Amino acid sequence: MTDLNTPIKNLPRIGEKYAKALKKLDILTVRDLLFHFPFRYDDYSQKFSIKDIPLEQDITIEGKVTDIKTTRTWKRKIFLTEAIITDDSGSIKVIWFNQPYISDTLKIGKSVRISGKATTDKNKLFFSNPAYELASRVPTNTGRLVPVYPETGGVTSRWLRWQIQMLLKLNLKLTDSLPSDLLEKLNLPLLEKAVQQIHFPNDLDRAVISQKRFAFEEMFLIQLKTLQVKSSWKKEKAVDIEFDEELVKNFIDSLPFKLTNAQKKSSFQISKDLGENRPMNRLLNGDVGSGKTIVAAMASLQTMEAGYQVVIMAPTEVLARQHFENLSKLFAGYNFNVALLTNSYKILASDNTTRPNLLKKIQSGEINLVIGTHALIQKDVRFKNLALIVVDEQHRFGVAQRAYLQQEISTINDGIKDKVPHFLTMTATPIPRTLALAFFGNLDISILDEMPAKRKKIITEIVNSKKRGLTYEFIRKEIKNGRQIFVILPLVEESKVLTEIKAATEEHKRLSEKIFSDLRLGLLHGRLKSGEKENVMKDFKDKKIDILVSTAVVEVGIDIPNATVMLIEDADRFGLSQLHQFRGRVGRAEHQSYCFLFTSSDSSKTKARLKALVESENGFKIAEKDLELRGPGEFFGTRQSGIPDIAMENITNVKLIQVAREEAQNIIKSDPELKKHPQLAEALQKFSQKIHLE
Repeated sequence: MTDLNTPIKNLPRIGEKYAKALKKLDILTVRDLLFHFPFRYDDYSQKFSIKDIPLEQDITIEGKVTDIKTTRTWKRKIFLTEAIITDDSGSIKVIWFNQPYISDTLKIGKSVRISGKATTDKNKLFFSNPAYELASRVPTNTGRLVPVYPETGGVTSRWLRWQIQMLLKLNLKLTDSLPSDLLEKLNLPLLEKAVQQIHFPNDLDRAVISQKRFAFEEMFLIQLKTLQVKSSWKKEKAVDIEFDEELVKNFIDSLPFKLTNAQKKSSFQISKDLGENRPMNRLLNGDVGSGKTIVAAMASLQTMEAGYQVVIMAPTEVLARQHFENLSKLFAGYNFNVALLTNSYKILASDNTTRPNLLKKIQSGEINLVIGTHALIQKDVRFKNLALIVVDEQHRFGVAQRAYLQQEISTINDGIKDKVPHFLTMTATPIPRTLALAFFGNLDISILDEMPAKRKKIITEIVNSKKRGLTYEFIRKEIKNGRQIFVILPLVEESKVLTEIKAATEEHKRLSEKIFSDLRLGLLHGRLKSGEKENVMKDFKDKKIDILVSTAVVEVGIDIPNATVMLIEDADRFGLSQLHQFRGRVGRAEHQSYCFLFTSSDSSKTKARLKALVESENGFKIAEKDLELRGPGEFFGTRQSGIPDIAMENITNVKLIQVAREEAQNIIKSDPELKKHPQLAEALQKFSQKIHLE
């Protein structure tokens, strides 16, 4: 018997071949196929008699096949199927290209439905490649709102429609996870009805309300999860660290620059959190170069001076090493021991030697500040009295990783009985308000939206192929003046990572041999091992490389003060926020810096998009624009964010998010563990696994 968990390959007419293709769409079970939703609809619901057919408008006609034949064209060697369809009012010609099997289906005398746009040739109306089906069949591909699905090789929307329609006839038991009183309150349809109407809607209104129901459900589950995490976090206890005004004032006075007002405000919010006996759970969201590290350093200083340990985690070894070097210098005048601990390194700053017994020193409390990667949250790493964890996620801000990390932190061997560390997350990607609501429901947020006073504006230009030579000359002059250059190659999908590496390798070769043969070029890409990457970055930092050619893996937080030019190839293939991140790799010292956006596209849309980057340096404004232009799925990369497609498509709907949050709060308040809502609890568990919120 077929149920929702039946493997897709067990269904009739699917088998191994189609199952393999469907796997590319993450469709493995009957449930996956049923919940593979259309991304748009072709509206073929308007029906016309042949004599009244309007031009260039999606419509449907019904008539008999009075003639049909398939020939092969001599010149282009393609199959041409031509039919005449006749109703009481007249006849019309229909043409299909390279679909010879149609003449086996649409036999003379059969009644058919044809849907599409009619066009003219020598003043005669005809249909070219329209949708078709026998009139005796229930409208599936014609004569209605027709769903169009995400497809893959060998799996078309037409094929998916037949399969899904057959599943809907099986009356599979669909249990609603949302409470019926909530659905009633929000005027949302029951699950069974919503599934039917999202695939084969009676009208557009019902399709929209079904989409809204699923978007709400996913957003509601996300909010439930974040609120559960927040609720359990609030029950935890933390050490309260008293604010030492003199300590902080002396530290600020010793800095070679003035703090921005945003840094002061964020630092005050963090100090206030540290003074509470419940754990801080805050996101420090700052633009590129806005000075997040100093704010984190001030929080670390207060914690260490109070006698507790601090951990700072970075997403990569290269960034962890950079934090280690910078913070070791920053705290050189204090009596603190700073260590670097990753899979590759065990280093103590005081004598800069590798220490195999570093883990013992951490456990004994001899080390005050430990910097590393997520390898720090491992069972063999024990602390004496860990009171603050700072996670520098940079651009990696999936809902999934954060909730997982937070739950791991609550079980960390911090050495303080019955207490958990304070938790501060940093991200370098400015996040628009709507996304902050959706993604960070369990966090308090501090925003760094000011840049340091002496920071020079980075001159940004869009460069077409005619100006390429002039730009290379300009680069040569910059290198002559002792500066360094980044060249970034466009990112492609993971499946094409080898193509990306090949492109970077070929560009490195071209520039090395033909353009800058007298200069020193380095190459960085995703397939290099961590140590190899670090060596390349170290050589670049030590000025042994003039031009670094890199794929988009170039670390977001890498600081090369001497680099003054960021050249981005095929800039139109990146999102604005990502381009803004790359641009932030230069202009980090007193030298005037430049960002050149190379594009061969003549599209006015592309130019308008890139112009937004030329005109603004405000990452928050750029992020809003990027979200508006590309949509949320593109903005984040759905997979990276951990949010399913339909919620992602509706993520800019502030009202939807707010309602989802309010309703989630109501349920958590009255039933924190969802004992009275077993279906909802089960759905939340499945949802958490699906988006790795475990």
